[in-house]
Amino acid sequence: MGRAWSSPSAGAGTRGLFSLVVVLLSVFVGGVVVASPESALPAAAAAGVPAGVLARTPPMGWNSWNKFGCDVTEDVVRRTADALVSSGMRDAGYEYVNIDDCWAEPDRDPASGRLRPHRTKFPGGIGALADFVHARGLKLGIYSSAGTMTCQRTMPGSLDHEEVDARAFAEWGVDYLKYDNCHHQGRPAAERYRRMGEALRASGREIVYSICNWGEESPWSFGPVVGGNLWRTTPDIVDAWETPPDSWFLGVVNILDRQRELADFARPGHWNDPDMLEVGNGGMTDTEYVAHFSLWALLNAPLIAGNDLTAMSDGTRAILTNRDVIAVNQDWGGSQGRLLRDSGDGAQVWGKPMSDGSTAVVLFNRAADPTTISTTAEEIGLAGGGPRALRDLWTGEETSTTGVISASVPGHGVAMYRVSQPRVS
Repeated sequence: MGRAWSSPSAGAGTRGLFSLVVVLLSVFVGGVVVASPESALPAAAAAGVPAGVLARTPPMGWNSWNKFGCDVTEDVVRRTADALVSSGMRDAGYEYVNIDDCWAEPDRDPASGRLRPHRTKFPGGIGALADFVHARGLKLGIYSSAGTMTCQRTMPGSLDHEEVDARAFAEWGVDYLKYDNCHHQGRPAAERYRRMGEALRASGREIVYSICNWGEESPWSFGPVVGGNLWRTTPDIVDAWETPPDSWFLGVVNILDRQRELADFARPGHWNDPDMLEVGNGGMTDTEYVAHFSLWALLNAPLIAGNDLTAMSDGTRAILTNRDVIAVNQDWGGSQGRLLRDSGDGAQVWGKPMSDGSTAVVLFNRAADPTTISTTAEEIGLAGGGPRALRDLWTGEETSTTGVISASVPGHGVAMYRVSQPRVS
């Protein structure tokens, strides 16, 4: 069990003897300060996580949808797999190369009843593509829907074909299934997702099961029971900071607001999924992308990149491969990140216990203008006095504090730290 966390309280004050305002410089990329590669910690081991659990840490990888939509092809997947290696993303922990909708022919094989890879988009078939991906130390993911058709209506869904599809996925060497929610014929989600969960278990291959029913019918309640390793908590993300209240598609802060009450449902092997990353797709600033990545990491969310990895900027790569931040995401200290305080003016404090007794903290400025945000060791769950090591996870700077942790945070930005227990002299 992790440390106890108090409920957020609007306008709660901070206490402490000293204030530490951190203004640090390192490598400046696209308006965002990021750590030099040599200052980053090694990629995280699965600290605090029991062995023998599928998806024992939040899955990390890439998905084709956000950038390529229905234009995904075998060539795109192959080039992306190579880019995961050459960019350093594989070594930073990204391992899944996931094909989304539109990969199959519009009808099933009349003899076997199986889904058939699209003849022009995937001429080599899924099995050969899985071999290509596996040869690079990566894993292959695929997509279907718990309905009669997939969301783009380009291919059949897997409803009532769960066993034949799961067997095919296993035979092809698939390692991950994203299972969508379109054209479900009004049948209960728990029943539809249970059927595929059972089929995957019977397939003879370990396949990570990603339940994508947009937060409908409380998938965090039935997800673990039906074999889900992760479940979407909201409708689809878009590459925007915020969307209007009447929009089905959601921006970063809209999605973040829907995660506040879900922390107790996450644990190794079963994760809340606030949807894929939009980092690098061009609709937000680098400051906003740093906030997006930091908050998803603190939430123990799956880190599934959605940009074109073959053409990303150095700034995008630096965000996606920040090993200090990834280490927070991959560590299990008993709870995913939680909102600890919302001041009501856009300033928020989020915290997450770490397995080594430290705490990761994000000072988040939702507002457009810069502001100073502060917290204390007590507020973030660290007991006792004395000096504490303080590591800025975006600059790599290491300092110490005996009281308040404080930073000037840009509009739509974050400051992210890892704060230790008191040093023993």
